[in-house]
Parts: sequence; structure tokens; C-alpha cells
Amino acid sequence: MMDLSITTRDLNLWYAKFQALRQVSVEIKHGLITSLIGPSGCGKTTLLRCFNRVNERYGYVTTTGEIRILGKNIYDPDVSLVELRKSVGMVFQRPNPLPLSVYENVVFGLRIHGERHELERARLDEAVEKALSEVGLWDDLKDRLDTKASTLQLEQQQKLCIARLLPLKPEVILLDEPCSALDVDGTRAIEELLFSLKGRYTMLIVTHNMAQARRASDECLYMLLGEIVEHRRTEDLFLHPQDPRTAEYIEGRYG
Repeated sequence: MMDLSITTRDLNLWYAKFQALRQVSVEIKHGLITSLIGPSGCGKTTLLRCFNRVNERYGYVTTTGEIRILGKNIYDPDVSLVELRKSVGMVFQRPNPLPLSVYENVVFGLRIHGERHELERARLDEAVEKALSEVGLWDDLKDRLDTKASTLQLEQQQKLCIARLLPLKPEVILLDEPCSALDVDGTRAIEELLFSLKGRYTMLIVTHNMAQARRASDECLYMLLGEIVEHRRTEDLFLHPQDPRTAEYIEGRYG
């Protein structure tokens, strides 16, 4: 049986009095791409943001239940949010490179969290080349490392945002609609990048794009009204949905 990266048990979340997640129990397999689909407001992004506890930035959020990442309950009192967010990186809808050079974007996490030996120039140079190579940007940008990141094409900016996570050696990468600001070619490039990273990282991707979910994920999780309706291999979920609510959604009759 494939190892699990993330498991949740009876996870509930409230924004003040509104319950956004209801008794969510799910198992996310290591090294796969899992897509989260469902109509707007169904809880996809809320669930995604539970995995690095970013929802807790809002003072009116209450959570119950359990989330285990790599065997550890992330709500245990001895869990460091800094360490958790190093292990669980996040990429947002619109590329959000820092207002710094390409080089400084990639090493930003190391400058904040790295050990002293990791901050030596040779180590930083090595980290930049490795991260940019992993996301397919090294050949394009190796002579432009001092370029301001915001001047890059949107596709390159989003790849850079993924590269920015890699020097911290994350186990899990969360992606919230990472292609929503990109054109067809940019979307294809990001999907190809995710395929190239598969196996080394566990990736969860929220998408409203049914074709993308079908193309770009190994497993698919359908949510409705804060609940998990169905979680199966992507091909099986789209071709042979077990729940009529899933069939209604993927056939365009709901949401």
C-alpha cells in the first residue's frame, strides 16, 4: 500500500458561526497529484489551507478534528508553525513573486530559515541553480538572476513561486488555482511542471477546470457543501462516479 502524506479525521471548521467543513476524513497518498474539485464555496480552498494552518491567521476560525502530515498531528501543541510551513509549501492563484530579484526570490526562505552553513554564497548559488532547474527556468534565467522577478512573464513568475519553495525541501505542495491567471500555453507549462515534480513531492491542486483536473491529477476529490462526496482515482471518478451528486457536477448539471 502506498504511503500516506496527509490524513484527516472528522475535520470541522467554522468561520465564526458558519460551518465551512463538515466531518472531513480523507487520505492523501504520498507522491501523487490530487485535485480538489467542486462548486464555488464548497470548501476546497478552506480544506487546502488547513494543511498548513494558514486559516488560523483569521481570529474567527475554529477547527476541530485531526490532521496528520507525515504521521504527526499538526494541531499538537509542540508543532512549530514555521517548521510546518517549511514542510508544506503553498502556491496561490496569481503569481506573487517578492519585489526582489529572481535570485533573492529563490533564496528568500533560506535567508529566513536556513542554517548558517546554508547561507554561504556557494550554497545559495547551488540552491538557486537546483531550484530553477527543477522548474525548468535555469536555462532561461541563469544570465538574468539579478532581474526583478515581477518583470518575468506570468508563467515564469508562477514557476518561480514554485521554485521559491524548493530550497526548504517541502514534503507537500499546495496549489490554489495556480493556472487561473495563465493562458493556454502557460497552463500547459505549469501542468507539465507538476508532472515532472510528481513522486518527489505530494501535490494538492484546487481547480475549477474539469479538464485540468482530469489531465493533471492521479486522484480526484469532489467536495460539496463542506463535505467529501467522493475520492477516487481521477479516471474512475470521471468515468464511473459512484455518487449521483458527483455525476451531476462533472456532467455540468450542478454548480
